[in-house]
Amino acid sequence: MNAKPQGLQALFGGTFDPIHYGHLRPVEALAKQVGLQKVILLPNHVPPHRPQPEASPAQRLEMVKLAIQDNPLFSVDTRELRRDTPSFTLETLSELRQELGEQQPLAFIIGQDSLLSINTWHGWTQLLDKCHLLVCARPGYATHFDAPDMQQWLQQHQVTEPQILSETPSGSIFIGDTPLVNISATEIREQLGLGQACDDLLPRAVYHYIQQQNLYQK
Repeated sequence: MNAKPQGLQALFGGTFDPIHYGHLRPVEALAKQVGLQKVILLPNHVPPHRPQPEASPAQRLEMVKLAIQDNPLFSVDTRELRRDTPSFTLETLSELRQELGEQQPLAFIIGQDSLLSINTWHGWTQLLDKCHLLVCARPGYATHFDAPDMQQWLQQHQVTEPQILSETPSGSIFIGDTPLVNISATEIREQLGLGQACDDLLPRAVYHYIQQQNLYQK
C-alpha cells in the first residue's frame, strides 16, 4: 500500500567524487526557495555520461554520509550504488514513484548544464511523468535552449510559483535562483593531487576522510 503523500521531496544524483559545497549550498538554497521537506542524495555507481569515479563506491558513500551527518534536510539512497549497470535516472524515478505512490510530490534536482542537454538522456520525454525538475543555476551556462522545439518544451512546463510543486506530483520545471558556487570535483581532485589544501571547498569531515584514505593522490 502506498504511503500518504508527504511534503515535496527531491532527489539529487551525482558521482560525488568527492561531494563538496558546490553540490550542497545551491541545493540548500533551493530547498528554502521551494519548500523542500527532504532531499535524497543518490550517489551514482556507473554514470552513463562521464568517466568512472576515482574513489570506490564505498568511499563515495562514506563521504556523502559525512557531509550530511549534521543536516536533517538530507538523506542518502544507495540503490544506484548497488547496480552493476549504468544508472539511468528514469529507471530510478520509476522505482521511487512505485514506492512513494502516484500522488507524492517528487522532484529531481539538476544543474542548468544538465537541463540544456536533457534531450540526450535515456527516456527523457517521460521524466516529467514521474517528477518535477528543479534547476540550479550554473556559472557560464545559457538560460535557454538554442533549438526552438526544446525551448517550447521548457516554456510549456516551466512554472514560477513554487507552491505548484507541492500541490502536484509531477510535470513542472522550476528554475531556481540559487547561488553560483563555482567549485568542481575535478578541481578539488587536481588540488589534492598537487598536495594543495582545499578544506574550504568541502565539509571538514569529508576533507579529513580524504586525507585518512589517501584519496586523489597522484
